[in-house]
Amino acid sequence: MVELLLPVAVGVGFMDLWAVAPFVAAIALYYFLVEQLSYHRKKGALPGPSWVVPFLGSILVPMIRDPVGFWDTQVARANKSGTGLAADLVVGRFIVFIRDSELSHRVLANVRPDAFQFVGHPFGKKLFGIFYLFGDEHKDLRCRMAPNFRPRTLSTYSAVQQRIILAHIRRLLDRNRSSAATPTPIPIQVSCRNINLETSQTVFVGPYLTEEARQRFDKDYALFNAGLLAMPVDLPGFAFRRAKLAVARLVRTLGECVRQSKARMRAGGEPECLADYWMQALVKEMDADATPPMHTDDVELGGFLFDFLFAAQDASTSSLCWAVSALASHPDVLARVRAEVSAIWSPESGEPITGEMIQQMKYTHAVAREVVRYRPPAALVPHIAAEPFQLTEWYTVPKGAIVFPSVYESSFQGFTAADEFDPDRFFSEERREDVVCKRNFLAFGAGAHQCMGQRYALNHLALFMALFVSVVDFKRDRTEGCDELVYAPAIMPRDGCAVYLQQRCSSF
Repeated sequence: MVELLLPVAVGVGFMDLWAVAPFVAAIALYYFLVEQLSYHRKKGALPGPSWVVPFLGSILVPMIRDPVGFWDTQVARANKSGTGLAADLVVGRFIVFIRDSELSHRVLANVRPDAFQFVGHPFGKKLFGIFYLFGDEHKDLRCRMAPNFRPRTLSTYSAVQQRIILAHIRRLLDRNRSSAATPTPIPIQVSCRNINLETSQTVFVGPYLTEEARQRFDKDYALFNAGLLAMPVDLPGFAFRRAKLAVARLVRTLGECVRQSKARMRAGGEPECLADYWMQALVKEMDADATPPMHTDDVELGGFLFDFLFAAQDASTSSLCWAVSALASHPDVLARVRAEVSAIWSPESGEPITGEMIQQMKYTHAVAREVVRYRPPAALVPHIAAEPFQLTEWYTVPKGAIVFPSVYESSFQGFTAADEFDPDRFFSEERREDVVCKRNFLAFGAGAHQCMGQRYALNHLALFMALFVSVVDFKRDRTEGCDELVYAPAIMPRDGCAVYLQQRCSSF
């Protein structure tokens, strides 16, 4: 009997499906039409695709398979239309791509609760702190942090930076010697990342991070990086959840460093790292004022230190890689950097480069600025519109839209022969493009949220180049597409910047 009834039941099931199919199709069609109408209403006169895939938008193929190609398409649309803007849909979110430098300034100068808010990651507020501060609270914190990035303070970090950079260069050379007899190119991207991680740890919280804590820190930071590039699913078992938990542990570790720094500064100790300089001023204010200043909690301060460490990490790794690539491609620039450095310092001297020496390396600093202009690490700085914002006379960004000011595109506007790598634009007194084209140099942002660590970043890059060219002879492994851009998340050379290395000096 069951066998006889089964076909009937299956048939009835199919009949039910056929019965509801038109209803389901009607709902799908309605959703599709609503999505298209919403997209076109928000898009207005902006160039963009005529229709978009509901919810997923351009995430399906272009964004995942070829992110560089996706953004190149936005550039082409913005150029062709002459508006400097382009629109699209990504994972159900309406986006506005901004190529025009002045319009990018409009966004970056209006980062506040009722205009634009930085959105470096869909769940960024669960990972970062200082990026989401506004108004007086943000201004107060910047005022307290600014002295830690002045030239006199930066000079105290240089010996630590040099020790770490040279140690990692030594490992690269040792690795090169231990390889086969045939010279083998070595991708230096991972080494540059390790240089920056160790440098940031030591410069920011130096004496308070034990070797065991550093090892845990490295593992948790790796989890954080993996989660940052994964789908933002905040559920157990997913990379983002592991990243969020790792950040909480990292912040607690840095909070403990803050606690120890406060205690040592209260006891009259001499500052040895950025946290010490910060805490030295903070504890004086805390002890002198009956009303405690904002942001004094150890873990909260640890969170801010983590934000700075993150900001100094991938962006600086990108710059170090592109500096080596650019120097290898421009032997005339390389020769001038070597000549400038050798006139001031020798690796055989056994002495570190002093702060005064670094300031004398004017051309090397110009090269550092050109590296950052030519290959700005954070090519795009996404912000979300908290309220409708009139960006131009004829276009208002709708509430909830994500705008993407293109720092990369701004770097190739206004400058003389912008497609050429030419450090003289920042070195020549006649050209002075650092002044003339200042509004196009957006690698460190603009407005109230401009990167306060830009001087540290440029100093670090100049110091790395001075050391690298002095102790290493190097040649780029030129393969097809080796210098094509990849997002990781900062832009990197596709091959990880593979170079042939050989020790240049007799000792260092």
